[in-house]
This record gives sequence, C-alpha cells and structure tokens, in this order.
Amino acid sequence: MKYATIIDIAHELGISKSTVSRALGGDDRNVNKETKKKILEMAEKMGYKRNELAVNLRKQSTRTIGIVVPEMLTPFYMNFITYAQQLLNRQGYRVTLAQSHEDPEAERANLQMLEDYRVEGILISACHNRKNLDVYQQMINNGIPLVFFDRTITEISVPKVKIDDYIKSFFMVEHLIRGGKKNIVHFAGPTYIENAIERKRGYKDALEKFHLPYNPENVVDAGVDFADGEKAVEELIRKGISFDAIFCFTEMSALGTKSCLQRLRYSIPGDVAVCCISGTNLCVLVHPSLTAVEQPVRQMAEAASRLVMEKIENPSIPDETVLLNAAMILRESTL
Repeated sequence: MKYATIIDIAHELGISKSTVSRALGGDDRNVNKETKKKILEMAEKMGYKRNELAVNLRKQSTRTIGIVVPEMLTPFYMNFITYAQQLLNRQGYRVTLAQSHEDPEAERANLQMLEDYRVEGILISACHNRKNLDVYQQMINNGIPLVFFDRTITEISVPKVKIDDYIKSFFMVEHLIRGGKKNIVHFAGPTYIENAIERKRGYKDALEKFHLPYNPENVVDAGVDFADGEKAVEELIRKGISFDAIFCFTEMSALGTKSCLQRLRYSIPGDVAVCCISGTNLCVLVHPSLTAVEQPVRQMAEAASRLVMEKIENPSIPDETVLLNAAMILRESTL
C-alpha cells in the first residue's frame, strides 16, 4: 500500500511542497486561507497521514520505548506490558514490544531491532545473565538507557526493579517447614537466571535454620514451563526420592507439577504441598488453588517506566535499584 505524501498533494494541486507542508503544519501566517482549505481537503481525499516517525527523527526524538520480555504465556508479563504502556502513553511515549522466547539469540536480535528503530529507552527482563552482556553495554554506550525488571543482571550498572527473591523463598520454605513438611524438594529454575540462584539460596538457608539436611538430589532443574514441571515430578518418582512438599521456581512449573501429581493420584496438600514464586491469577483458577508469592506487577511497571523516563531526561543520574515488597498468599495447596 502506497501512502499519500506531501509531494503527491503538491503535485495534484500544482503548488510547492513547502506550501503544503506549512498548511498541514497549521501555519496560518504564510499560507492564505483559501489555499490552506484546498490543501486540507485534498489531504483528506487522498488519505494523507503525517509520518510521525520522520517528524520525530528530524527532532532527534522518536518518543518510543521498547519492552523486551522472555515470554508472554503467563499473565505477569502481559500485565506488566499493559501497565507500563498505559503510563508511558500518558507521558507521550509509544511502546514497541519484543519477545525473546527464553532464547538469548532472539533477545539479541530484538535489541538490535529496537536500536535500529531508534527507541529512546528499553525495559527488559533478561532471559540469560551472561550471554548478552556485550550488547547491553553497547546500547548503554550508544546512549540508550536500559532498565531491568524482574529478571535483573548484577554485572550491568543500570536501574533495576525487582523483589527480594532470596527472602521470599526463605519465608516460603519456612512456611512449609512450620506446616510439618520435612522432605521439601525445590524445582529450581535455570542457573543462568539470577532469580533462580537467589530462590535456591533461600531454600537452602531455610532448611539450615530448621536443622533439616540439604540433599542435592532434592534440587531438580525444572525449567520454567508447564511441561518442565511435569517432567520434574516424573524424575523424582523414577529416582525414588521421598518428598512431602515441592517449592517451584515459577508459576508455570508449579502448575505442571500439580497436574502431574494429581494425574498420579497424589493428594494436594495431604500427600504433597505445592507452592511457587511469581504467582498470578492462574493460581486461583485451579483446584486446589496454589500458594504463591505474587509480585506487585503494577508497581513494578510504574517504577520501571519512571526510571527509564528519568534516564532519558537526565542520563547522568545515578542508577537506582528499586526493591519492591511481594505478598505471600497462602492457599489450599499448602494449608
């Protein structure tokens, strides 16, 4: 589809493109009333739309923020995008979205695309804590502010918004122990995600506090999705590992865990308690409902949006880390 341009309108009316440009820009002093009326009528007839990208590039400002997320299956990232977009739109910014599908190479390509589109800043939840450090630093060096949210990276000095994964994991495992659970398994996330490292540390320290032994066999690499949770349960059973509670890295693996346990006729929470971090409303759409730590997604989106706008306005301000509180919601799966 070919869009009508200022040149097309000028050609149709037999006048200069500068006159058309002035009229469409609202210039009443340098274009007489009758000419302006003809130009506006012709623009409407031809379906002319102003090229905002070209206008912004001439001003050295695209007023566009990129948001990069690892997945869009769970409500957390979709809600984050919704809240961030609402706030940024109110401040005159547009939003461009990209999904990495948990693939560092796809994330790298997305970041390059956003740089090519001349975005003014990027909100990103990283899918790997090592592989794209060079491209993050390159973008910062090129004057594009990055703000990490949820999945952050310690090695890069940028603003960050997150919860205290360590302490929330510690409290979750403590809840299981106080409920009488002794053989608690942790379905851990990938070791290249910093949240997973912190959640595993919280699990280990909670066991130590209550003088329960830490058994490496009780930490299973359970990935991030539904199928990973199912496979992790099957692996436990195949290895003959005893368990009376499973603490999952994330909601989707917890839902897969619960589904597999119920298919195998385990009672929840009678035989096995199940819980997770990063819970959303999906946790209450199943039976029994899942105990979870729920991140304050609206606050996270608002804080991340504020930080990126501040960096755009003043790149020299110190990099701020915002640590948000997250609520542990106790539900049927552990009570």
